[in-house]
Amino acid sequence: MEITFRFVRIFFYGLELASPLLLSLALLITLLGQIVGFRESWGRFDSLYWAFITATTVGYGDIRPVARLSKILSVLIALTGIIFTGIIVALAINAATITFSNLIEAADEKARVEELK
Repeated sequence: MEITFRFVRIFFYGLELASPLLLSLALLITLLGQIVGFRESWGRFDSLYWAFITATTVGYGDIRPVARLSKILSVLIALTGIIFTGIIVALAINAATITFSNLIEAADEKARVEELK
């Protein structure tokens, strides 16, 4: 359980450090989604829903843009979403690496102490 808490603490610290960038990307996704929604005559909620479904590359297909500019903006939303997801994955990998490195170092130190006895 200690490993889990250590991982979560490191991960959330990384999220805190990256939050200005992550919030900027989320704002960009929201803004572009609202622009597409306005051009396609969708409601605000449908536009927000579509933007984040597109950004996560799930793309259910229940709502889709028709206009050329909307399609171009949807590609930008998807690329921004990939960057957003990549940052979160990188933070998780970093937190896991640090957590397990610390665990291995502690085990090595304990083994060295046992050897000296």
